[in-house]
Amino acid sequence: MDILLQQIINGLVLGSMYALVALGYTMVYGIINLINFAHGEVLMVGALTSWTIIGLMQDSMPGIPGWLMLLISLVIACIVSATLNFVIEKVAYRPLRNSPKLAPLITAIGMSILLQTLAMIIWKPNYKPYPTLLPATPYNIGGAVITPTQILILGLTAVSLAVLMWLVNYTKLGRAMRATAENPRVAALMGVKPDMVISATFVIGAVLAAIAGVMYASNYGTVQHTMGFLPGLKAFTAAVFGGIGNLAGAVVGGILLGLIESIGAGYIGALTGGVLGSNYSDIFAFIVLIIVLTLRPSGLLGERVADRA
Repeated sequence: MDILLQQIINGLVLGSMYALVALGYTMVYGIINLINFAHGEVLMVGALTSWTIIGLMQDSMPGIPGWLMLLISLVIACIVSATLNFVIEKVAYRPLRNSPKLAPLITAIGMSILLQTLAMIIWKPNYKPYPTLLPATPYNIGGAVITPTQILILGLTAVSLAVLMWLVNYTKLGRAMRATAENPRVAALMGVKPDMVISATFVIGAVLAAIAGVMYASNYGTVQHTMGFLPGLKAFTAAVFGGIGNLAGAVVGGILLGLIESIGAGYIGALTGGVLGSNYSDIFAFIVLIIVLTLRPSGLLGERVADRA
């Protein structure tokens, strides 16, 4: 029972980060039917930017509290990631918006490789330790433990998701996003500016990815130029699992994928005496992807966005 509770906590933390990134995938797909495979690299840029800012603050302001350093670095990481995703959309995706579907897909893969290479040049390829800025003493819950960093991840994810749902469902921008998703040409006739809405969608997705990147680095204590590839791929799996194009589906898919991966790795590790386990946890995400695409291609909650006219 202790193993189950611990793996549920770990799964919720991991799934929360997947959900944040999956929302970026599903928002972009819902509006322009594009899979932005460079989204994981936006997470990586956010994490590395945060690491750089923390290092500068530790050198120049050694007495500043850890939580404040984390907050400042998170805000700057969000700004940098949002700017990067805005430029990516404007330069790489917008000119190909009316091209065959394969062209923007290949461009997205190319952009992912380009960002990884640029990050390797700027930050060097070695793994970098991410400083522990919050108290490390864990809390005991029924035999399982949870750290302050993991509590922050769960809380920050809940707040981010609540703000996003409010933004999409109850604001003028949210109405414009839903109208553009339904039919961009008709939305333009009604006074909506599709280009502005699409850019805003990329910016919002980048902010969520930056938050996930900083939390991922804080939880695992390391950053590197390839760190965004696998979480990005798993978040895409989560978006497909829940129903790509559906915001609630992205959240459900991310949480379920985190739980499946964590519980599966924990129990397989326990049953095999550690021979299998965390090193093989990645297979669960892709087994889920294969099963979902085979049995229910539309995902658990289906696709919310209507077909284009």
